[in-house]
Amino acid sequence: MQSIIYHHSLPLTHADAFRIVETVTPIPGPRDLLVSIQAVSVNPVDTKIRSGSVPVPDAVTTLGWDAAGIVKAVGDNVTLFKPGDHVFYAGSFMRQGANSELHLVDERLVGLKPKSLSFAQAAALPLTALTAWELLFDRLGIVPGETGSKDILLIVGGAGGVGSMLIQIARRLTNMTVIATASRAESREWCLRLGAHHVVNHSQPLAKEVAALNISPITHIAALTHTNRHFSALAEIIAPQGKIAIIDDHDFLDAVPLKGKSVSLHWEMVFTRPLYQTEDMIAHHQILTEIAFLVDAGVLQSTLTKELHPLDVENLKLAHTLVEQGNMLGKVVISRT
Repeated sequence: MQSIIYHHSLPLTHADAFRIVETVTPIPGPRDLLVSIQAVSVNPVDTKIRSGSVPVPDAVTTLGWDAAGIVKAVGDNVTLFKPGDHVFYAGSFMRQGANSELHLVDERLVGLKPKSLSFAQAAALPLTALTAWELLFDRLGIVPGETGSKDILLIVGGAGGVGSMLIQIARRLTNMTVIATASRAESREWCLRLGAHHVVNHSQPLAKEVAALNISPITHIAALTHTNRHFSALAEIIAPQGKIAIIDDHDFLDAVPLKGKSVSLHWEMVFTRPLYQTEDMIAHHQILTEIAFLVDAGVLQSTLTKELHPLDVENLKLAHTLVEQGNMLGKVVISRT
């Protein structure tokens, strides 16, 4: 089979940044699915691993942690899926990624693809939907449908992949007031279309932008991007005993300013469960199953905004370039054909 491998830390302009190679068809382990990849999405984690800023095992030579495809074979102990099932998942960056014809993934990390979506539309969802869901419900402790009318969520970076899903999930599954940040007219409109009650400009002093809304103090913050740049403002904005959840990478983060307000700080990393093989790893399957149900019910929508095809070196380079530019709305997906 063919796989697209990457070379550690090479710039996208280098001829060998990505290369197509022939690899041995993998054999499913006891709980593995062998999936024929139909579409993959590119996320910031792909670009960070390629550049060397996020470490993975040396044996991992193929990127791609957002995929949709068709189950071709299953391991001896698989109970959740069968050959022919259409699936979507994020997988684990401790194993080879999905930029390949065939891919192995643990069944506990997989959901049946929403029936109403194409493979490309489905591939845009898993990593960002899982991150948004875990951040809101597992880390910030929100209970779907049980929040009070005074709960207010500020999403810093509302137009990106995770922000696009978090706006939808928070608006449709909770009673929170949802405020997103965006700096361009098109990203502002995107956030409003997805369901944000308000949008403020994060290129301006954030505390003043939020204060101008003249609403109650912010009880919860999802800091999705450039957290270091905004952290002093977030500490000022957050209500006493509020909660802040962060997903972006830091060499250092000074949380001391949160002490006076007894603010709790939470990290969300979508690969924690597969990385540590936690007892609740099947939560990814359960969340993706719920996401698929909500999509097919018309509650949530795919955040695919750009589709490339076929899955080859040039389109992979283009997708990485678009993600690294940092101003995409939603997600970019590469379809196999």
